Amino acid sequence: MSKALRLFLGFVVLFSLASASYAAHINTTTNSKSKSQKVSETPHTRRRIHHLARSRGAHLTAASVRTRRRYYERFNISSYAGDIGVGDITGGEDPIVRQAALDALGNMNGTVVAIEPTSGRILAMINQKLALSSGAQPCSTIKLSVALAALSEGLISKETPVSVGAHYRMNLTTALAHSNNAYFEAVGRKLGFEKVAYYAHEYGLGELAGYGISGEQLGTYPDAVIPEKLGGVGKMCSFGEGISMTPLQLGAMVSAIANGGTLYYLQHPTTPEEVADFQPRVKRQLDIAPLIPEISDGMAGAVQYGTARSLRLNFNEEEILGKTGTCSHDGTRFGWFASYANTDVGRIVVVIFLEGGRPTFGPKAAEIAGRMYRDMYDHSFFIARHGLPPEAGLKPVSALPASSQP
Repeated sequence: MSKALRLFLGFVVLFSLASASYAAHINTTTNSKSKSQKVSETPHTRRRIHHLARSRGAHLTAASVRTRRRYYERFNISSYAGDIGVGDITGGEDPIVRQAALDALGNMNGTVVAIEPTSGRILAMINQKLALSSGAQPCSTIKLSVALAALSEGLISKETPVSVGAHYRMNLTTALAHSNNAYFEAVGRKLGFEKVAYYAHEYGLGELAGYGISGEQLGTYPDAVIPEKLGGVGKMCSFGEGISMTPLQLGAMVSAIANGGTLYYLQHPTTPEEVADFQPRVKRQLDIAPLIPEISDGMAGAVQYGTARSLRLNFNEEEILGKTGTCSHDGTRFGWFASYANTDVGRIVVVIFLEGGRPTFGPKAAEIAGRMYRDMYDHSFFIARHGLPPEAGLKPVSALPASSQP
């Protein structure tokens, strides 16, 4: 046999073996209806693909469970209620303000308190049972008290950059507008519990806000910092953890901001005669007048572009300054919004407090306030100069201990 023939036969044998090996992996079937190929994996390949599929499925399932556990909250109270103002004492309230508050609140489970900040007169109080209760966690509205405390101590100005992350700093205006928790946690830790608590009590927390208001209950402010496992002073200053604040206490503090530093006792006239004989009562003067411009930009920013911008869905005619708050405690979500209208003809403070489940949150409270301002504006409230004028005579009274206040 020639050398060339032997090489040819060897090539044929090698080609046959290669074809057989390839056929073990791919079977091609052709019929008269289709010329498509059917690919069959080897048993080893099928086992490997099945193993990978099961591993990926288990991984995705575990991740999904972790995600659900991280963000899922269970609430045990409804965000809605009927006949919200039934049983309220309304004889001394402003009818325009009360009707605007009722219409704005609708069927939401909550309360509205409207205050004349130059006198402390409550113009309307919707759902008085809730408004006069022992209060709830203030959530991010506590940041107003913390901001004033830090400004009073000279720790910050409205432009002081505070680290809120590894490579990011923020000033007070932006932190108030967007309700940044890291900012106020950092500021609160620098202040320390003693100073935070001192100023909170100065601004009326931990004591009755009203004078002679039947049924008013007292909120609570702890005597010591909450444990570190609950967030310590940082969480007290960003979420109001461990604190219970009433709508009247928040309204009195915001009224002091709106009027330049006078903390009034809030009074709720119950008859036209009490309205006619009304005399404001000063609890104490707060040294915050120079600080108000420092927080005003942040409170205005909250409404213009921050957490309270939902207010502008209904009202843009006058400048509104405010602060939202949202948090949950023991299966109940709270939604706060405290604000005042900064108009040329007088100011009004509006506090919205909501409680319930998932539909309840601070921006919703701001939206309700927008509807209320809209209604009052349409009924010429800001033109008619309702309530007492700023020059009304004041009748100061000494600050009484919480236990002995009327």
